[in-house]
Amino acid sequence: MSSMNLSKSIGLNTSAQVYPDEHLVEYINLKLASMGCPAVNIKTDSPFKDVTESLIAKHREQERLLSTYLCPADWRVQQWLNKFLGETGDVPRLPSKSFVLDRHGVARTLSLPLEGDEFKSDIIHSYRIRQGVLHNPVNDRRTTKGVFHIADAGFPVPADKIAAPLKTFNRMLGFALQPPSSLMELPFTSEQEAKAECFVSLLLRPLVVPAVPGVIEEKRSEIRFFAPGNLISNLDFVETIFGNAGDPNLPENDAGLDVHHWTGHTGCVIL
Repeated sequence: MSSMNLSKSIGLNTSAQVYPDEHLVEYINLKLASMGCPAVNIKTDSPFKDVTESLIAKHREQERLLSTYLCPADWRVQQWLNKFLGETGDVPRLPSKSFVLDRHGVARTLSLPLEGDEFKSDIIHSYRIRQGVLHNPVNDRRTTKGVFHIADAGFPVPADKIAAPLKTFNRMLGFALQPPSSLMELPFTSEQEAKAECFVSLLLRPLVVPAVPGVIEEKRSEIRFFAPGNLISNLDFVETIFGNAGDPNLPENDAGLDVHHWTGHTGCVIL
């Protein structure tokens, strides 16, 4: 499980294109349709359209039956939240339905309209350029002083950070997992009347301990990212640095089954 498909993880050996490959667009459309979200209008119809419609209908029914299922990494995070916040009231639940960014390049494609070169919202301005995409946040803070909160669980809190009671953290987490509709909109469909609104998620397996031949095998942690669709540019940025660890629902990507290469640490970032 430690070996990686470098094409899917970091885009190595893939041709550099200013506009997305049509096969990738079809793949994204299938994923959107399987979630019940509007897809983008493309000029050519797939020869497998009739077949895929049947498969998508079956997939939607399976999703409905498994509406409370969490992938292994999310389940580990949710179990920790339930224990950590158990005495503060109802514990917020991680999204069980999100657009999973399971290969490199999907986040970048989704961060701009299909045939447009620019996306602008109240918080982000993205441009298509020859090297890929340039993302400019409206507020680019270089410090966390005065805004960095740490849940007060009894451990010392640095002087430049703010200790937040567990009940406050619980409510902040709840608000983060219920963003307004405007933040859920995917830039990819922003120029058409029917717009897709969803969470997007990403699995990372950052390298923590490099392999030393004959001494120790490499070890990686696991980190899950969740963001409302409008903030997908953040996941494009993170994926470019750390790579894409694939679909967290597949056994081969479950760190819990990779005992020789997992550090035992699971992280979660919610934007």
